[in-house]
Amino acid sequence: MTSGNPPTICLIPGDGIGSEVVFAAAECLASLGLNLQFSQAQAGFDWFKTSGNAIPDETLANIETAGIALFGATSSPSTQVQGYRSPILLMRKTFDLYANLRPVFSLPGGFSRSGINLLIVRENTEGLYAGRERREGDTAIAERIITRNASLRIARIAFEQAKNHPYTQVFQKYLHLPTRQESLVTVVHKANVLKLTDGLFRESCLQVASEFPGLNMNELLVDAAAMRLIRDPENFDTIVTTNLFGDILSDEASALMGGLGVAPSANLGKKIAIFEPVHGSAPDIAGLGIANPLGAIFSSVMLLEFIGLSDAAARLTSAVYLTLLEEVMTQDLGGSATTSQVTHRIISNIKSNLIN
Repeated sequence: MTSGNPPTICLIPGDGIGSEVVFAAAECLASLGLNLQFSQAQAGFDWFKTSGNAIPDETLANIETAGIALFGATSSPSTQVQGYRSPILLMRKTFDLYANLRPVFSLPGGFSRSGINLLIVRENTEGLYAGRERREGDTAIAERIITRNASLRIARIAFEQAKNHPYTQVFQKYLHLPTRQESLVTVVHKANVLKLTDGLFRESCLQVASEFPGLNMNELLVDAAAMRLIRDPENFDTIVTTNLFGDILSDEASALMGGLGVAPSANLGKKIAIFEPVHGSAPDIAGLGIANPLGAIFSSVMLLEFIGLSDAAARLTSAVYLTLLEEVMTQDLGGSATTSQVTHRIISNIKSNLIN
């Protein structure tokens, strides 16, 4: 995608701080001088309350036309609202965005654990998020769906990531992260209890492991993995797991790098890719100008890598690194800068064209 017409990125702000961080990231992308094009589309709970549709057909068409999107965040009520379903879940289902990649890495500034450089690969379309829930009187039932096809393909993504590290190399080099001495895939499951569902997931991962004889593999029960992520995160390389486990573990791991405000992610399918910060809509701070834009900006780095603009990804990553060294950061990281101040300092560092 580096030749021909410049890529168009569909911006989907969503709810709460989503618009603040998405437009901050778009400003940074625009400052790289790549002649990127942007379109904008609607989605979210606020849009649902206005129109009765959480994600209109026009938005889905816009995403499909662009092929790549940067998504902010949406609010999801804790109680059932007739006709509403999370837009990000709908996008994952509609475009079969089966792989969710969530890198976790150390950052400068004293708010982050050192020595961390890992990737959580999360199956993104089934498990307990398959949407199969029902009520039978006073009993509520959720069906956990695990298929061989989905398990095999997410396992292959994980082993390919461990072999090549295509989306995390730029973070490693320009954030000065430790280099992995060996590639290791850790399969996380609960097959000792969930013998059929997680048993099938584990079996599929072991089958794929046999296709990558040069890579190391181990396995952990999810509760042990949760403990070890806190105790010795520096010993992980690539983790592959099911949908709910991946969601929980990656949110837990984000605390090691400074919190949800700095954590990026990618939702990848065969034709469409949607990048998003891990955090939610944070309605308590929406509109105050203090939201941390780094999760969205690091997601933009992953986007640039995905479309083959590695040099631009390096420039953006280096600019964020310099900004953190200058201690220009938002309140959640212990600083006092606003969203705008962080964004404009990053842009200033981009324009200085200094790559560490």
